[in-house]
Amino acid sequence: MQNSFSFFHILTIIGSLGFFMYGMKVMSDGIQKVAGENLRGFLDKMTGNRFKAIFTGFSITSVVQSSSATTVMIVSFVNAGLLSLRQAIGVIMGANIGTTMTGWIIALIGFKFKISDYALPVLAVGVPMLFFKHDRFRFWGEFLIGFGLLFLGLESLKNAVEALDLGSNPAFIHFITDLKNEGMSGILLFVLIGTILTIVVQSSSAAMALTLTFIDSGLPFTLAAAIVLGENIGTTITANLAAVMANTHAKRAARAHFIFNVFGAVWMLCIFNYFTHWVFDFFDNYVVPQSSFISSDNDATRYALTFFHSSFNIINTLLLVGFVPQIEQLVVKFVPNKKSQNLGKEEDTFKLEYITAGVMSTAELSLLEAKKEITKFARITKRMFDMLKRMSCSTDKQETQDLLDRVRKNEIITDRFEEAIVNFLTQVARTGLSDKSSVALRSMLAITHDLERIGDICYNISRDLHKKQAESMEFGADQIEKLEVMIGLVEQAFQEMLNQFMAEQGENALNNAYATEKEINELMSEFKRQYLQKIEQGEWNIQSGIMFNNIFYALERIGDHLINVSEAVNKKI
Repeated sequence: MQNSFSFFHILTIIGSLGFFMYGMKVMSDGIQKVAGENLRGFLDKMTGNRFKAIFTGFSITSVVQSSSATTVMIVSFVNAGLLSLRQAIGVIMGANIGTTMTGWIIALIGFKFKISDYALPVLAVGVPMLFFKHDRFRFWGEFLIGFGLLFLGLESLKNAVEALDLGSNPAFIHFITDLKNEGMSGILLFVLIGTILTIVVQSSSAAMALTLTFIDSGLPFTLAAAIVLGENIGTTITANLAAVMANTHAKRAARAHFIFNVFGAVWMLCIFNYFTHWVFDFFDNYVVPQSSFISSDNDATRYALTFFHSSFNIINTLLLVGFVPQIEQLVVKFVPNKKSQNLGKEEDTFKLEYITAGVMSTAELSLLEAKKEITKFARITKRMFDMLKRMSCSTDKQETQDLLDRVRKNEIITDRFEEAIVNFLTQVARTGLSDKSSVALRSMLAITHDLERIGDICYNISRDLHKKQAESMEFGADQIEKLEVMIGLVEQAFQEMLNQFMAEQGENALNNAYATEKEINELMSEFKRQYLQKIEQGEWNIQSGIMFNNIFYALERIGDHLINVSEAVNKKI
């Protein structure tokens, strides 16, 4: 009966922890949605130097209340090429300090008041806001609901731990006493416990809440501080998981987070007994006697532990802020660039770089990653067109065959890109989008379809060009001239489309695209008038004329899809 009772209470603790974590996730997602695309601009402006980057990481994490959310966000930005590795390292340092704010909130509020008395009114305000039409109200409603759930979860966690009554359990007291007497080996064991706990719950804030809760059960300050050190190591796992399938730069950002936190834990362990003794004495002799807010020894221990957490991360940042370039060099050595066997040539292989970062966060970040992947998709279609241009000029049958094979491979790649991007965007659509994000997502789906059609058309043209050479067909001088003009115009349309993706020239690029599309259409109209006339008069061979007609029409259709893409990108996807 006793075992059943104990197991039930363990499940209650796990459930309460899940309640707390879910509230934190809802609150974090809500505030990220409120920030929206402004967050990207804020990061870009506030990471000009390492000190600004540290302040940015601190600010964002203090607001979002999750260093894991911040570091995953940073990995996503690095993955998408919006932040350099050096900027990311600074932001991660600041995030480590910002995450200590959660401990202060829990210690100052969570254990001082009956939170459920305030959490339910907060939910009463937040829930109706979900039904507002305006996105910003709905997102603030999510934030308030998350805030309420977080503290209800904390209240449940406190009650569940109190029900265990570990402080009166002789076995628990004996276990803790033995570990205290073990010295450094006991400290290292609790560092490991903190690391494993944070890896399991995937949240250092949740692990910190649990640690603060167990102080009421008699967990000594030194062992609790050791758990906090372990939490600093365990929290790096989230970012590293997020970077597993990401690009090299994102992997480096995640490794930098790991190196920073592990280095901090190592030097702190070297002076652990001295530092924890100083912190506890400082609170016992100077803070507690002067504070009316501290009413018990457990309160004092919680504040001392939170102070330890903050001071450790601040000192670690001050120690390493001058070595950001060296940390950058170290992670570059740990995660080198993958060298292609065909140096200097792009490989005709399917590889997603941006939308496989592992953890999907807000719609804003997900759409940003999708846009970067679509930009890469657009470059692949341009690469296919460049192969066609070479085929149209080539008289070497082997070169033409090789180019046909490459175009065929790239056409398969475009099919797989379309499938992967559409699947990803479908998942994003289920997360609940703002009206602006919904418009951007629909534009991305349309662009993806147009790019895939361009890939199909390029492959069809390559087959015609290969057939033309295999059957020794010849185009006349005027046909070659018209074909060169059309290819030149389509190439220009490709460049104007890519300019739109790179945000170059803005409206001017779109106006240029319209002008090029007009020239393509005029050339097509002129061709239509002349085609039958040339065939009837015998100026063009019927067989080569049909082949030329197919190629010319196909190039014009590529132009149509390119202007569709340029227009969609100009809507600021």
